[in-house]
Amino acid sequence: MSAGAASLRNIPSVDEVLKTSVAVAAVELFGRPAVVKAVRATLAEMRGKMRGNAVRAVEPTDVAEEARAKLEFDARPKVRAVFNLSGTVLHTNLGRAQLAEVAVEAATAAMREAIALEFDIGEGKRGERDELIRELLCELTGAEAATVVNNNAAAVLIVLNTLAKGRESIVSRGELIEIGGAFRMPEIMSRAGTKLVEVGTTNRTHEKDYLGAIGSKTGLILKVHTSNYRIEGFTKEVKADKLAAIARKHKVPLVNDLGSGVLIDLAKFGLSHEQTVAEAVAEGADIVTFSGDKLLGGPQAGFIVGSKELIARINKNPMKRALRVDKIRLAALEATLRLYRDPDRLAAALPTLRFLARKKSGIEAAAKRLLPAFVKAVGADFEVAVTSCASQVGSGSLPQETVQSAGISIRAKGGSGRAIAALSSSFRALPTPVIGHIEEQALIFDLRCLEREDDFVRNLAALKPGEKP
Repeated sequence: MSAGAASLRNIPSVDEVLKTSVAVAAVELFGRPAVVKAVRATLAEMRGKMRGNAVRAVEPTDVAEEARAKLEFDARPKVRAVFNLSGTVLHTNLGRAQLAEVAVEAATAAMREAIALEFDIGEGKRGERDELIRELLCELTGAEAATVVNNNAAAVLIVLNTLAKGRESIVSRGELIEIGGAFRMPEIMSRAGTKLVEVGTTNRTHEKDYLGAIGSKTGLILKVHTSNYRIEGFTKEVKADKLAAIARKHKVPLVNDLGSGVLIDLAKFGLSHEQTVAEAVAEGADIVTFSGDKLLGGPQAGFIVGSKELIARINKNPMKRALRVDKIRLAALEATLRLYRDPDRLAAALPTLRFLARKKSGIEAAAKRLLPAFVKAVGADFEVAVTSCASQVGSGSLPQETVQSAGISIRAKGGSGRAIAALSSSFRALPTPVIGHIEEQALIFDLRCLEREDDFVRNLAALKPGEKP
């Protein structure tokens, strides 16, 4: 018998492994089929490594431990919490807005209990799910009516399909946006069944351009907020109030797509003024669309507010059912919108505004408190320091706006970019992954969005430089 064949006989059988206390406990957690599969896979890997090599006997418990580790790794949810220290508050890849506690509680209740989703409790008969938030939306925006779909792209799609299918939609060339995920306005318009009519040029569009394009086939005029870029220099655009006057004169609706959309003046939080939804409604737009999970600070949704007659038509579109919002998000949306009734305490209750309103001095103080924990975690091969940062709002909101912040910078003492990349990977391998960004061969952690410092320090203690996620 060869040495390799003898070595394979030192590997325990599946039955022997399953009799160990480790395997028995694993069966309780993961079920027998999953444990058997993991044990067989572990044994197959061991046989592959040992073939042709003389190796000592393998203990059944060791096999069971390795199989259980595989099962625990596979059981980790794909939707995982992370510490967002990227410097982008509304990070699209990290889920955008974090919900207020009251919204989380409302969503949890909607998941746990039967709710009056489409049931009028007072009348004891079928109701409409939009009624749960319609009154709030009208109150906060000044609009006659309101409805909601699953995101702002869907809002634009159903508005165009309802009001301009088989007809023309007039848009300035400077507003034919493309945002993340290959969302291009011309393609959305095509899918909606409306014909795009471009007016003006990339940088300059005048009232006469719109007037020259309006005809018997015009379905609507569309104004699009250039949420993720700005055109500067020799520019000209027609403001929404002027477009509203043109639209009224020619009896076509004006649709104003605000993109992110805000319900309050952000200037009070030290940010640039961004047109509010109420201002857009007051300017005369017949329909205004905006997002729920950006600056508004709620779950993903697309709001449509404006003319009662037009909203009624939109709600009759068969697409509405395909694009509708589920009970969990409706519960969270209602709770979020209610917070806006108390603007003086809004920033304290709404994470998005609380993060944006944080002063650099307070964030810098947090960085100094956390510095020793970072130094201890990364070891002697890296230089760690408190640093200034410039946070971004993110998700196409206020694209030119940055907010002064502070954080931690980590550099490899040898100046190795490869070492920094490996360290970044190790931070992502933590029980709760920590997401930063690399800039000029330094790993930067902007602390603007960090609130649970004690939890963060405990998580940081598990860092193993060189470990991959």
